[in-house]
Amino acid sequence: MSHYATLQTKTESGVHTILLNRPEKRNALTPELMEELTQALEAAEANRHCRVVIVTGAGSAFCAGLDLEVLKTGMAGTAADYEADAERVARMFRTLYGMGKPTIAAVNGPAIAGGMGIATLCDFTLAVPEAKFGYTEVRIGFIPAIVSVYLRTQVGEKRARELLLTGRIIGAEEAQALGLVTRVVPEPELMREAHALAEKLTRNSPAAMEATKCLLLRFADRHLADDVDAAIRASVQMRGHEDFREGVAAFLEKREAGWR
Repeated sequence: MSHYATLQTKTESGVHTILLNRPEKRNALTPELMEELTQALEAAEANRHCRVVIVTGAGSAFCAGLDLEVLKTGMAGTAADYEADAERVARMFRTLYGMGKPTIAAVNGPAIAGGMGIATLCDFTLAVPEAKFGYTEVRIGFIPAIVSVYLRTQVGEKRARELLLTGRIIGAEEAQALGLVTRVVPEPELMREAHALAEKLTRNSPAAMEATKCLLLRFADRHLADDVDAAIRASVQMRGHEDFREGVAAFLEKREAGWR
């Protein structure tokens, strides 16, 4: 069993569970967590005993987006730092999206910004009725750059524009209606249902499922690399904008942003 500072993992009966384990911070994303999640996904892909991957969160949240401390320290970064941050996010999403093995998100609470990306890029997304979703980056003068590449494919451009430009929070039922959630499951049954789905998937041909996922990825992959590169550049550019500095400062100070 691998040991991580921000995750817990286990493999049982062919099912590999990855638990985002920063409950005191609502499993908010840090560079360490993103690196470890990428490593854990790669390890699951290479593990011959693993047939299906489940991702869930410890405590009351699935993942609340970027950690406030990361936002605070990131204000003083350089363009090279911003590019490294964007590339880290891109690697995490691309690793999750490109998994050859089926992935299930068991969304036990809010999944915001990058957390929503993790939840909805899995092949199956089970969510409790209380779960909330949203790409809230524009509220703090930032851009949901990397995830927008994938969201357009999932829900279409018109709906993607509405979600990304308003930054509004949606409930589990609306997320299901949009096709971002597979099924809404009562909280006491969430992990049982996730494991029941995983058990069904383990009965299928691993080679056939991997070939199916590879084919679907090929359909989506024609412009994916170029689009992600463009998203990284847009993210770096926005990090240097005065609206980002003002938005983050206003968020941390719990006040209205004064956009110029």
